[in-house]
Amino acid sequence: MKTKTTKNNKVNVVTLGCSKNIVDSEVLMGQLKANNIPVTHESSKNDASIIIINTCGFIDNAKQESIDTILFYAKAKEQGKIEKLIVTGCLSERYKPELEKEITNVDSYFGTHDLPKLLKTLGADYKHELVGERIITTPSHYAYFKISEGCDRPCSFCAIPLMRGNHVSRPMEELVKEAKYLASKGTKELMLIAQDSTYYGLDIYKKRELAQLLNRLADVEGIEWIRLHYAFPTGFPMEVLDVMRERENICNYIDIPLQHISDNLLQSMRRGNSKAKTIELINEIRNRVPGIAIRTTMIAGYPGETEKEHQEMLQFIEETKFDRLGVFTYSHEENTHAHKLIDDVPEDIKQERVDAVMQLQQGISHKINQQKIGKIFKVLFDRKEGNYFIGRTEYDSPEVDNEVLVDATKQYVRIGDFANIKITEVCEFDLYGEVV
Repeated sequence: MKTKTTKNNKVNVVTLGCSKNIVDSEVLMGQLKANNIPVTHESSKNDASIIIINTCGFIDNAKQESIDTILFYAKAKEQGKIEKLIVTGCLSERYKPELEKEITNVDSYFGTHDLPKLLKTLGADYKHELVGERIITTPSHYAYFKISEGCDRPCSFCAIPLMRGNHVSRPMEELVKEAKYLASKGTKELMLIAQDSTYYGLDIYKKRELAQLLNRLADVEGIEWIRLHYAFPTGFPMEVLDVMRERENICNYIDIPLQHISDNLLQSMRRGNSKAKTIELINEIRNRVPGIAIRTTMIAGYPGETEKEHQEMLQFIEETKFDRLGVFTYSHEENTHAHKLIDDVPEDIKQERVDAVMQLQQGISHKINQQKIGKIFKVLFDRKEGNYFIGRTEYDSPEVDNEVLVDATKQYVRIGDFANIKITEVCEFDLYGEVV
């Protein structure tokens, strides 16, 4: 099949999956730019001759999306629309032999730790001096901020250690340097991410140092919001809450994935936690940081989950009233501990349980939002969409949480800036307001 002969070496990076993947793509793009290789992110111009797909391999839906994307660009290569197709990331790390066998029109497959090798295939050198420097693909006023890689937790359902390896914390000095670099480029909000952020420091400092890291990052001039994601509940370092309460630029927000509340299932999931300890932790978080927004995630349809245990989860959510909540259907992942169990909850029942959880959370969110009418919040504006400027309070992370909408036909705010907004109207997951 005839291919392009443009000699164009422009790269288009396509990112799938989570915020950790976004950071990896941004680092890759920063390296390409430093090697004078033109690079874009998810460009619709179709003017790149090289496509790099950064895949996700987390659960079934994400894996299918990655495979579909690879097949789409493999066909584009066959048709001569692109010259080179490279696949990297979690799916490639986990299933490289199978992918090489099944999709042969890909030039190279790389895993999650193969950046120097990937660059070499493009005639580029890995530049160690670029630590912390990357091309931000999010709006420039916020950035995902990866503090560690990999995970040492033994959770039965999770394939992340298979794809990302053991937990490796990034040195504090390196992270502070990166925060300063991002602030110099206009970043105002850092969203701390990791596979397990509460484990930070155990490997290199021999103790949990998340609180110290937060303090150091809070000192960086220009950073107005710091947001904590993926805080594993077991072994949670309570001093983090004191820092959060004391430092103005650390958001009163925490993302703490609980997955379930049934003691039976928590034990099978190998979470190292119990219902009683979970409730105690949630109460302590709220006692130490009054007004904090707590986000969690749950799994519906884990092997052996009975209707009684599902109802137990619903009751827990009703009583706890999380500010934010997401829920996934259980995905039976090979080579995980739970794969030895029988995936015995039918897919339609899993989905029914997900729907029940989200319906309950919708009502909880609406009641919480109604209490905000008439109150004034500091809001960071991310974008303009249609007739609305859209932003977030300190209690909301991009894409997954509530948004604040201001009528652009009546008032003006600058994207990337903060404004004080009085809430005038609410629905389940959106707040409407006006500039004061």
